[in-house]
Amino acid sequence: MVKMTSRKKESILVVDDAVDTLDVIQRNLITKNYRVITTSSVEKAIAILNKESIDLVITDLKMPKVSGLKLVRHVRENCKETEVMMITGFATPAGAVEAIKTGAQEYLSKPFTDKELFTAVAEVLEKLRIRRATQKQEHDLHPFKYGIIGKSKAMQKVYSDIEKVACAPITVFISGESGTGKELVARAIHYSSSRASAPFVCVNCGGIPEGLLESELFGHMKGAFSGAHEARAGFFQTADGGTIFLDEIGDTSLAMQGKLLRVLQEKEIYMVGNYHPQKVDVRILAATNKNLNTLIKKEKFREDLFFRLNAITISLPPLRERGDDILELIPYFLSKFAKELDKPIPHFSDNSLEVLRNYFWPGNVRELENMIQALVVMTENSTIEVSDLPAFMRFSALPKGGLNRTLAEVEAECIRNVLANVSGNKSKAAKILGIDRKTLRNKIDLYKISSIV
Repeated sequence: MVKMTSRKKESILVVDDAVDTLDVIQRNLITKNYRVITTSSVEKAIAILNKESIDLVITDLKMPKVSGLKLVRHVRENCKETEVMMITGFATPAGAVEAIKTGAQEYLSKPFTDKELFTAVAEVLEKLRIRRATQKQEHDLHPFKYGIIGKSKAMQKVYSDIEKVACAPITVFISGESGTGKELVARAIHYSSSRASAPFVCVNCGGIPEGLLESELFGHMKGAFSGAHEARAGFFQTADGGTIFLDEIGDTSLAMQGKLLRVLQEKEIYMVGNYHPQKVDVRILAATNKNLNTLIKKEKFREDLFFRLNAITISLPPLRERGDDILELIPYFLSKFAKELDKPIPHFSDNSLEVLRNYFWPGNVRELENMIQALVVMTENSTIEVSDLPAFMRFSALPKGGLNRTLAEVEAECIRNVLANVSGNKSKAAKILGIDRKTLRNKIDLYKISSIV
């Protein structure tokens, strides 16, 4: 006999030749808002699977005619969108091993408590949800809103802020850790504004030597310094009518900060070697991964410039605080790099996905992107296993000290692990972490990490 309840959330098919067991499991699962179907034989279960969309099969091991193991094998070979778990009153280590090898995600011994049942079911369905979200052989490569991938509540706040500031003629400060996508937000603001048809110029202030930064930003006159054989416009002139994005502004000197303050106040610049000001119509967006309040206290950043830049702040959340956004990013990057390399799109195993979801991601989205690109290049199989992941990531899957640690302790341990796995090579470590060498050096000093690892 087949009994059905009204449709709730996930659909669960329970198979057991003991009617009492079916009734108990059904009642318990219904209290958790699952849609439950019960049947007493493997043959009837297969008939239901051919007609119904089932998320999880819970099957007894020993049943008349056809065993539960054969049902597990049938589900694995014929129902790709269905998970399966085994229950039995004749539990043995060998039976558990065989069930898992056959394809069961969980193995429960009778009698089990309600809590054990609920926990096992929730864990199996969570793995199924993750796999469905990531194992997309064809993924839409069109970016999400503003070219930024992510649906989390934290990112919805970012999208709302972009909409509010886009057409307002005001300076916007974008804060966030390295690799969170500050430049993407800056581009989104520009291309959503009335300046969209004018230039967008991105300047990495930390990547230009201090002696050249003024000339690069404001241009120079012929003969202004040795090697200046002709006049050349700077980034501000190039961005005239549009937007300039000053990334890593916290790396600029106090002298340069004074010149930038004048641009904000007077809307004019001085080319190097020229004493006549030049008006510019440029919207300024700025960003840094540093704490400017700390720099101000150390007298390394001008407070008056901070107040001008910080009229409106958009804070980008780190990847570890974006919930399931990683499940949107993983298939996007897999598909992107597989197509670039003309390779089949691989997918992550359940265990490797669990490692990715639990990893700290100090380099945020940039680190995830770089890692997936490397995996697509190096992996020959269609499935990426935990063993294919970087060594430091496999090590971090079992962090020392559990969860009772501060964010700084976790970050410091991650940096130590990465340095250890690259024999102390700071350039390699910085690349893996998705940060520049200067930021890495600052963190090494901050956390007092020994240079000998």
